[in-house]
Amino acid sequence: MKNLGIPLLILTTLVLILVTIFASLGLAFSWVFYLTVLGQVLLVFAVYKVLTDDYQTEKTFKDWYEDHPNSQNN
Repeated sequence: MKNLGIPLLILTTLVLILVTIFASLGLAFSWVFYLTVLGQVLLVFAVYKVLTDDYQTEKTFKDWYEDHPNSQNN
């Protein structure tokens, strides 16, 4: 698999938005609680996957930002 971190973050965001919707609709506490725990576990796992991803680039801090070039390097 190419990069599992970003889809995990999207899934985590959707789960935690669902928690907010369920809580505001007054759904049973057990559903909200277990979905919150699942969201927190997904968040920790997603952060772990992003930080341990084997991603390499040729860019350095000297290259600055792609969308805002540094005028001193030109």
